[in-house]
Amino acid sequence: MTAVLSEDREQDVLGVGAQRRRTTLWVVALAVGLVVTGVVAVGTGAIAIGPATVARILAHQIFGLGDATWTPPQEAIVWQVRLPRVLLGMLVGAGLAVCGVALQAMVRNVLADPYLLGINSGASSGAAAAILFGAGAGFGQYALSASAFLGALAASLLVFLIARSGGRVTSIRLLLAGVAVGYALYATTSFLIFASGSAEGSRSVLFWLLGSLGLARWDALLTVAAVVIGGTTFFLTVVGRRLDALAVGDETAHTLGVNPDRFRMRLLVIVSLCVGVLVSAAGSIGFAGLVVPHLARRLVGAPHVRVVPVAALLGAILLVWADVIARVLLAPQEIPIGIITALLGAPFLLILIRRLHAGGTS
Repeated sequence: MTAVLSEDREQDVLGVGAQRRRTTLWVVALAVGLVVTGVVAVGTGAIAIGPATVARILAHQIFGLGDATWTPPQEAIVWQVRLPRVLLGMLVGAGLAVCGVALQAMVRNVLADPYLLGINSGASSGAAAAILFGAGAGFGQYALSASAFLGALAASLLVFLIARSGGRVTSIRLLLAGVAVGYALYATTSFLIFASGSAEGSRSVLFWLLGSLGLARWDALLTVAAVVIGGTTFFLTVVGRRLDALAVGDETAHTLGVNPDRFRMRLLVIVSLCVGVLVSAAGSIGFAGLVVPHLARRLVGAPHVRVVPVAALLGAILLVWADVIARVLLAPQEIPIGIITALLGAPFLLILIRRLHAGGTS
């Protein structure tokens, strides 16, 4: 009997080691893929610039290496126009993916994302109010980010209060409340557009609501980077194990010393901050928070300490390529990136729903 138990423990240890090695390999491979994606994406556009030239320009600008064998317009396109855009795409994709991971654990449903819980709609309403009516002017240059965050936070609190009004907060109540609040806030945003009386402002908001990385600037990247890196680190190192417990069920979370209601409230605040900043920087982009977490779990399993970094890298790669398609498909006209992510994500969602139905999941 002792020998059997020892053998089982040895197999468990070997299994954990194999999973860690697999996760490490995926993280390294995706990190390399992200670098390659960035170089190719920076060189792709109406004026094509070869990857070798892009790499030399970046090495010269960042490390001061090499002599300038390229033209000044090429350097301006790479450093001032495309690189901030690509970096913003990486940050937004990573942030949305990590938020999707947290939300899916919170409601124990793989179909959850910031859209489904109304958080995106709240951020969009707040940002639209800032663009059309100058809401949040007291925050200065951060007016758009602050308004989007406050809108996302208000939506999250409203969803939580509605879900709690019927008694104990449950996953199904959060989902239903999120859908209801999301529709109401989408209607609110539409009303703000019509009430503004500004045709130019309305066109700007409509394009922005579908997502765009065209307004990327170096100074704006700092805020987005701080929020995304901070949020990812928080989910990875501080609450990763508690996310595992919450994903299993409230009873298990209670057993492990986690208060589900209080923990969900904290998660909503953190996710609202992340989504508000991301929406203010790039508009409302759907499906990244839904598709990427599912792909990450298929690659490395369910534990969030492995899912979070893989999801962040996958989300960054996905959104950069979606932006490349948006820039070149109808060049020189640019397509809103939300259209591309929806076209890529909708078939995946249908496949996922079909698999869940085949597996007997309601």
